[in-house]
Amino acid sequence: QVQLVESGGGSVQAGGSLRLSCAASGIHFNIAAMGWFRQGQGNERELVAAINRDGSTNYADSVKGRFTISKDNAKNTVFLQMNNLTPQDTDVYYCATGGVGYFSRANYWGQGTQVTVSA
Repeated sequence: QVQLVESGGGSVQAGGSLRLSCAASGIHFNIAAMGWFRQGQGNERELVAAINRDGSTNYADSVKGRFTISKDNAKNTVFLQMNNLTPQDTDVYYCATGGVGYFSRANYWGQGTQVTVSA
């Protein structure tokens, strides 16, 4: 059974940094595409960053140059390094699997981790 467990959320002042981690089990992690989402204002979660099997990455325009997604296949863990955080980054962040190879659509989700950025 697929399990994704996020950690690393918390509270930080604007301009600060946080590193989120997502430990995965029950999937072939080394060939999986993984992504980080955040809830946003609407009902649909926003894709923040994705990393594909070949290590290529994609980012939302709002986080380009500030966030970095990475993947450690030996530890079955995907990370999201978030720098220069702003209050607009405040949200619940979710880890998701995105299929094999290139990220297509989220199919399994973690429980979410809260990130709060104060001005």
